[in-house]
Amino acid sequence: MKVLLFGATGHIGSAIAAELLSRGHQVTGVTRSGSNGDDAGFPLVAGDVSNAAQVAELAAGHDLVASAVGPRLGVDDDREILIGATNGLIEGLRKSGVKRLVVLGGAGSLETAPGVRVIDSPHFPEMWKANAHAQIEALGIYREVQDLDWTFISPAQMIEPGERTGSYRVGGEQLLVDAEGKSRISIADYAIAFVDEIERGASIRTRIAVAY
Repeated sequence: MKVLLFGATGHIGSAIAAELLSRGHQVTGVTRSGSNGDDAGFPLVAGDVSNAAQVAELAAGHDLVASAVGPRLGVDDDREILIGATNGLIEGLRKSGVKRLVVLGGAGSLETAPGVRVIDSPHFPEMWKANAHAQIEALGIYREVQDLDWTFISPAQMIEPGERTGSYRVGGEQLLVDAEGKSRISIADYAIAFVDEIERGASIRTRIAVAY
């Protein structure tokens, strides 16, 4: 499968790229600056994910577009980056004719109880609120899209570097927690779940959650 991956050199994006390559897929990565001189192990091109015309041009000839785009904490405007990416991807894919889109989502909109979201907790970190609100808005935009085969994949509340176990659970609108009541997943195992969804296409036009 030929995959165009936006945000390909970030912590999560690079793990997704590595997982795709390990399974024999062809990956073209898109970053703000393109190749930075490092050997990523796959082609890197420059592109603006918020620019629908650029997205369409880059997506042409690919089987699927994936996005692990995220704002740099304390540097970027969360809404500008995330909503810009959402609108650019949707309009760009419509222009390109590519129908399949898989995106890295957020956990803030997952429910911890009926009608109560992760972001509603008084303990939710202030520094992540802008990101969470932008991800919630992005999910709302995707849910209005009926002409693309999109999947929005929310990670656990805690996603960080760690062991590649090959084990994870898939949920829906509720936050998944383990036997200790913790919601967590390693970046490597999130990448496995992400690529499994790319290959299986089991969750079309919906949000799924992955965690241990």
